[in-house]
Amino acid sequence: MKYKKHVFVCTNQKDAGKKSCGAEHGAALVEAFKADLKERGLQVEIRAQRTGCLDVCGKGPALVVYPEGVFYGNVQLEDVAEIVESHLVNNQPVERLTLKF
Repeated sequence: MKYKKHVFVCTNQKDAGKKSCGAEHGAALVEAFKADLKERGLQVEIRAQRTGCLDVCGKGPALVVYPEGVFYGNVQLEDVAEIVESHLVNNQPVERLTLKF
């Protein structure tokens, strides 16, 4: 496996007036994850990238971390460092942001 973990951040844009992760700063979240991972020297083993719709639009901005398959919702820019430190580095999902299905 090339990456130990993979973060897919929804950047999907919907028609005007409909809630979507892209409109709710999805692209900024991708850049924030990339910057944090690079700063920590983790960009070789953990990848963050944009993705299309994750089908949780009402709970966005959303992302999913693999290989665990943990979904996060209502993620704000200030949550990125906590997700990186807690989940990506220490394997402890951030419960307050985890989506329950």
